[in-house]
Amino acid sequence: MNTEILAVGTELLLGDIVNTNAQYLAREMAAMGFSVLHQSVVGDNPGRLKEAVEMALSRSDILITTGGLGPTDDDITRETIAEVLGLELELDNEALKSVEEYFKRTGRVMSEVNKKQVMLPHGCYVLKNDWGTAPGCIVEKDGKTVIMLPGPPREMKPLFEKRAKPYLEKYCDGVIKSVTLREFGIPESKVQEMLSDLMQGANPTLAPYAKSGEVLLRVTARAENAEKALEMCRPLVEEVKKRLGDSIYGENVSSLEEVVVRKLQEKHLKVSFAESCTGGYVAKRLTDIPGSSEVFECGVVTYANRIKHQLIGVKNETLAEYGAVSSQTAEQMSKGVRELSGADIGVGITGIAGPGGGTPKKPVGLVYISVCDSEHCYTKRFILGHGSSEGEREHIRYLAASNALDMVRRLIDGLPIE
Repeated sequence: MNTEILAVGTELLLGDIVNTNAQYLAREMAAMGFSVLHQSVVGDNPGRLKEAVEMALSRSDILITTGGLGPTDDDITRETIAEVLGLELELDNEALKSVEEYFKRTGRVMSEVNKKQVMLPHGCYVLKNDWGTAPGCIVEKDGKTVIMLPGPPREMKPLFEKRAKPYLEKYCDGVIKSVTLREFGIPESKVQEMLSDLMQGANPTLAPYAKSGEVLLRVTARAENAEKALEMCRPLVEEVKKRLGDSIYGENVSSLEEVVVRKLQEKHLKVSFAESCTGGYVAKRLTDIPGSSEVFECGVVTYANRIKHQLIGVKNETLAEYGAVSSQTAEQMSKGVRELSGADIGVGITGIAGPGGGTPKKPVGLVYISVCDSEHCYTKRFILGHGSSEGEREHIRYLAASNALDMVRRLIDGLPIE
């Protein structure tokens, strides 16, 4: 069935907010076997929204909207879609009760304007929102299906996953299941080349998605039941693992930092970080994971050479001879923070994230990362970008953090760190 995704919100048109909802929904719908043929963004204007809805329904079987379900005057998605479909809005008492319970649960007082959020099209299927105040809904009319979801991703994603997705499965021929692999260390173009023949299959399918220095690989199969679909995925999953080897860091996991935390927990190990160019970003990513307190000993940000020397013992002679951005300094940072904290693993990161500070010998994007334990110390040199803008600076810092986490993973598992 042909699908269109329509994001509603002037803030999206102005670029104040990135439309991550469309990316998520497109992937999810494609994985279920739906053809996403159009994506649109429209501002909070009744006339233009009505025009966009009419256009979408003229060319698509399913329309998914995000945003415009709030309590304010510029939240107009419900009203506009009801008008296009010729339906009245009605107060949904069950939805009202859910919203009242949400406010009570979160210790807030519900305003009268919030009742607008439970004025829903007559005959719709209500999508209960346990993650916010705006319920979603599904309307079917004249062979068309309209799914209205809230705009905030923290509400939209679980609402789609837990409520809308099961509803949509009735349109699927059989059951669709996916297995997701995450890869780090091999460039996307090389991954595509290594797996090109595997991506030609129809059932199961293999689809790669590049994301900030890593590649997500989704294997999807359709069968008469979930068990059979997952069984069909297995041979392709194993072949991908065989070809990409230890660059595959996890199956059905959310992130590299999640995998590192779980591995540290399994081995009862603790880790500490001494960071310069990443400014605490590695420690931040690791401590975003629930349970990280069991494995994270400390993180220090040592920008100044004086602090590198006084706090974690980097030798003044090393700094004078090789500089703050050098393999020698990174190694002493990793050993120093490990000794300071008593952790099992120490990590040192130093580099030039830009946009300034580079030289011909030490360009922007140069990063040294060192990891050590009681027996080994490995230090690697990276060129992670050119840092010509603030966006590139953040990209360099993110990639440096990812490479540091991957080196920790490899150290724990006894994998090569080349």
